[in-house]
Amino acid sequence: MSKVRTKTKILTTSLHLFNEKGLSQVTLRTIASEMNISQGNLNYHYKKRDDIIEALYLELVEKINASISECEDSYTLESFFMVMNGIMENFNEYRFFLLDFVHIMRDHKTIREHYALLTSERKKQMLAFFQELNRTGIMRNREFDEEHEFLFIRLQILTDFCFSNASISNREIDFDVKEKYKNIILHELYPYLTTKGAKEFDLLIR
Repeated sequence: MSKVRTKTKILTTSLHLFNEKGLSQVTLRTIASEMNISQGNLNYHYKKRDDIIEALYLELVEKINASISECEDSYTLESFFMVMNGIMENFNEYRFFLLDFVHIMRDHKTIREHYALLTSERKKQMLAFFQELNRTGIMRNREFDEEHEFLFIRLQILTDFCFSNASISNREIDFDVKEKYKNIILHELYPYLTTKGAKEFDLLIR
């Protein structure tokens, strides 16, 4: 097996184990055993478990970026729905990251710093989106200066912790659960819409 294929299989296996068991239950030995290879062989490709977690985090970011780029420069409610659908699918595929979010952020400086920069960029994108929805009559005017910034923060909190909340109430995060939480996140935008925007939202949510 080539080096690239082995690294890919390690990441695929690790992702499956992290999702099914959680970070606390998965070691390098666990991953090597699941693959039927020696831990020394695994260490040749990834010296630490942290390296695997970081690689999977970057995969997730890349997939989310791809979901966003599909609707790049499309400032409509429909594009917002499409992006959220893609992001929720990405989150489900890498759900361990959300379920162990605080632990990862506390222990992985590289990921924490990258996430902070990413959040800053996402904020700029979202505020530009809100501004354009306002210009096109979909979103009402702000009632105070930081209203849109606060909305972005609430959306961020909901997306970062929705799977953690779901896992407390449900034994399995299935399609219905994902749809429920996706709709909860989408509805966070509803109070900020004009009559025109609300009508469009109602059509899309159905």
